[in-house]
Amino acid sequence: MSKIKITPFGGVHENGKNMYAVEVDEQIFILDCGLKYPENELMGIDVVVPDWSFLKDSADRIVGVFLTQGHADAIGGLPYFLADFNVPVFGSELTIALAKLAVKDSADKKVKKFNDFHVVDAATEIDFNDVTVSFFKTTHSIPDTMGIVLQTPEGNIVYTGDFKFDQTAAEGYRTDLARLAQIGQQGVLLLLSDSAGSGITGMNTKEKDIAAYIQDTFEAAPGRVVVASVASNIMRVQQILNAAAATGRKVILSGHDLEQIIDTAMSLNKLKMPEDDLLITLEEAKKLPPEELVVLETGKMGEPIKALQQIANGDNKNITLNENDLVFVTTTPSYAMETTVQKTEDMLYRTGASVKFIAADLNPSGHANQNDEQLMLNFMRPQWFMPIQGEYRLLDQHAILAEEVGIPADHIFLTNKGDVLTYEDGAFHLGAHVEVGNTMIDGTGVGDIGNIVLRDRRVLSEDGIFVVVATIDRKKKKIVARPQITSRGFVFVKTNRQLMKQSADLVEKVVQENLDQKEFDWTHLKSDVREKLNRFLFNQTKRHPVILPVIMEINQHPKRKNHSKKTNDKANEESTAKKTVAKRRGRGRGAKRQRKTEAKAGK
Repeated sequence: MSKIKITPFGGVHENGKNMYAVEVDEQIFILDCGLKYPENELMGIDVVVPDWSFLKDSADRIVGVFLTQGHADAIGGLPYFLADFNVPVFGSELTIALAKLAVKDSADKKVKKFNDFHVVDAATEIDFNDVTVSFFKTTHSIPDTMGIVLQTPEGNIVYTGDFKFDQTAAEGYRTDLARLAQIGQQGVLLLLSDSAGSGITGMNTKEKDIAAYIQDTFEAAPGRVVVASVASNIMRVQQILNAAAATGRKVILSGHDLEQIIDTAMSLNKLKMPEDDLLITLEEAKKLPPEELVVLETGKMGEPIKALQQIANGDNKNITLNENDLVFVTTTPSYAMETTVQKTEDMLYRTGASVKFIAADLNPSGHANQNDEQLMLNFMRPQWFMPIQGEYRLLDQHAILAEEVGIPADHIFLTNKGDVLTYEDGAFHLGAHVEVGNTMIDGTGVGDIGNIVLRDRRVLSEDGIFVVVATIDRKKKKIVARPQITSRGFVFVKTNRQLMKQSADLVEKVVQENLDQKEFDWTHLKSDVREKLNRFLFNQTKRHPVILPVIMEINQHPKRKNHSKKTNDKANEESTAKKTVAKRRGRGRGAKRQRKTEAKAGK
């Protein structure tokens, strides 16, 4: 009997960052390798990827990475993963093309050269000893989306990836229902299924209705339309291009990521341009009236919300909003970004522009609703079920839906990152837990930002910094200069002179107490200043700024000075002695000459 282990490295209890390791005997299969965009408290962090350090000891057992689709939550972590593991990557044609773009943009020179990519489709079967990997077509907001089947000696393990059911989906987006039924008839040991839409009780809006809604919005807009969309949502981009062409508008692309993705999708015939001259440049746009323009904005890394904030703040040199513009948000932000979205909307309204969210009128989600999730469960009829891809409340709701279609509650596992679901003796159970955290990416830094740094950033943003500089003479055990205090982001110094004076007095007292002790310790001195000053400032202001004590020491070298003085005195003595000798010699030579003169005169 084969031993099977499933470990989620991301994608559970969170939105995005999907990555699941399936271990069958001595082989490890990596299903997706995504990232997630940081939430508000992760200050300065660009993206977050899974922490896969646990896998490094088993690197030679990883047979490959298997990708379900080309969105960042499935492929975004791949460049960082390949920096640690040189393994083949499998995916559909468009997914692999987008994965290559992500690898090409990597800062790691070794990763840039990686080229072990393999294009697969729904007819592909790959044998890895006793495990056969195959794929099936699903519907999502990007073409070529596929689910994955691992056929093991104990039964099929099925990973759906992101999916939904839409009977009106266009070619390239359609779910292969016959294939789903076939997989279910073969028998499914364990199903890992998308839970991101478990909170959607109604029906998802059909994509043909969304296309019509976008076109109606363009027709009704009196001026320019600035459309915010996720760059990799190819289906939405196609609908926007079609609507622009139908309403006689030209499209300006804003965002390097968007241009790359559109070029890639068009080269693979996954995206079709309705008109040859539909796309124009900013210079060409200046010659057209606003009512004939659409600006498609995606922002950095394809995330449009922050790009809209920059536009609203006037930080985008190419786009300035006015009262005749319509900002049309066609993306559905995650729940974690609700506060950010509301602030962004308020900022946009302040510019005078109108704002419209597609999610306010329709349900444009790319994820399965409750009916879709139960339909997938009925297709698969799994013996065991593991909800994935979503926060805990969504995983729990998916578990309830599974019970409603007849899956026993004790055959459903709500896992956390690092939980090891183990199959032994004909049953799954939760085995030992492994440490799995987050790896935070800040600029080119990978994993060098931890909780302490984030805490300091948060404190700096909330309460500011308080810098204390003191100069001491440790040998004489005294403070040479009164402590100088600088504050940034804490209080306005000019109106809080008394607080500054009291703080300086306190620091002076604490420093002198440490100098007076027999055992002087630099670490203890700084810690003591920080602790007592922190307590004082909180009592006075109810705030905790970052306190940075800077203690400087005067370096005196009395022995060296005395030695120099002695050296100088000695040199002076030697010089004087030489002069005295010279004088004596001079007097001797003069006396000798005088005696010779006297002798001559006597002659």
